[in-house]
Amino acid sequence: MKSKINIPVSLKNIKNHFSPKIIGEVDNVYIKIVKILGEKVPWHNHKDEDELFYILEGSLEVEIENEPSFQMNKGDLYIVKRGVNHKVSSQNECHLMLIENKSALHTGEVFTEITKTIAEQKWLKH
Repeated sequence: MKSKINIPVSLKNIKNHFSPKIIGEVDNVYIKIVKILGEKVPWHNHKDEDELFYILEGSLEVEIENEPSFQMNKGDLYIVKRGVNHKVSSQNECHLMLIENKSALHTGEVFTEITKTIAEQKWLKH
């Protein structure tokens, strides 16, 4: 894999929403990019891992259990701490970067139509 990655070009290669793609790894974490549109992400948590969201383009609605929901916009970063129930959605297409431990399941222990295995999140060709 090349060490230089052009994120906008990589995002153009993603055809499906809710389908994270691994673009790199640092030590024990994956760096992923994903396109979100709609409300298909279920309430879930990551029992043993934190999860980082960084908005590349668009807006993301973030819901944290027992807290007011909030909107993230391009350039915003938010870390969901381990064990915290959360879900995200977007009324218009949103592009984001995720940083997750390699052990993290992207929808936690909740399996739905959008749940992808690590194999399905295969490296993008750059």
